[in-house]
Amino acid sequence: MKSLRAMAFAVYTAIGLSGPVHAQDINFFTIGTGGVSFTYYPVGGMIANAISKPPGSRACGQGGSCGVDGLIASAVSTRGSVDNIAAIVSGLRNSGFAQSDLAYWAYTGTGVDAGQPPATDLRTIASLFEEHIHLVTLQGSGINTVADLRGKRVSLDERGSGTYVDANLILEAHGFGSGDIVERNLKGTDATQALRDGILDALFIVAGYPTRALVDLAGVADIKLVPIDGADAAKLTDKFTFFSNSTIPATAYKGIKAAPTIAVRAQWYTNVNEDDELIYKLTKALWNAETRQLMDEGHAAGRTIRLETALDGLSVPLHLGAERFYRESGLLE
Repeated sequence: MKSLRAMAFAVYTAIGLSGPVHAQDINFFTIGTGGVSFTYYPVGGMIANAISKPPGSRACGQGGSCGVDGLIASAVSTRGSVDNIAAIVSGLRNSGFAQSDLAYWAYTGTGVDAGQPPATDLRTIASLFEEHIHLVTLQGSGINTVADLRGKRVSLDERGSGTYVDANLILEAHGFGSGDIVERNLKGTDATQALRDGILDALFIVAGYPTRALVDLAGVADIKLVPIDGADAAKLTDKFTFFSNSTIPATAYKGIKAAPTIAVRAQWYTNVNEDDELIYKLTKALWNAETRQLMDEGHAAGRTIRLETALDGLSVPLHLGAERFYRESGLLE
């Protein structure tokens, strides 16, 4: 097995840096994201770049990284929110993204986590962007409302994903019970390809728009977004404060009309036991002025990741390191 020093040198040379390297100066930090064709993964890559600063990097402001000295962060593809929360609490990953609703239920041991031990070690680094619940079908499918899904073949995404949980909540709010749909559990391009091939009638995706899976699908198939609104949808927004009414605009996907839907915040979480100073520094790096360009150019969702909304819709307490930064920045008194 390679030594830590050897592995550090391999990483160091792979990224094209020069000069002496000391293994003890390197700290690896993981960010659990989601499927590679959804929004979490590219956003995770942007944030990993923003907070990383391997030994030998040029100085911030001089064309170099403005991240944490000695930190090498990596975005890890996962099954999504539920998987990320479990990995953070267990110590398998340093951090990860999750929907605020799922994090709240895990932290309190309520809702979909009723009867489970509360994940009290979960802590927030930042609120990132709004995620929209997409219900997608083909033009001409005859599916124009959620009610039309009855008896249809519908992908709810993989178990362990935030989409799976929210899709079930929507179906329940609309009066669906066990067996009322033909459930499928496909993810990413597997789901979109199945819809295109006629193997599925509809699919759910919870993601910030535009999500790559649907951008690609809209380029090869005539699809539409099914509205999620009305009295049944209001049952969710009235019951849960982390859900809100929103709209996926016509500009999100080429040739697809706007659709009202329900949204939830995507947030970045870590474990209470992560070092306070490290979390303070990476939070500071995330909101460095030079990170702004990286976010604006990297992904459409990145443009909505703003310091002024970093505390919006928090459902889990802040990590002490992140809290220190927000107090210094004036967002917290």
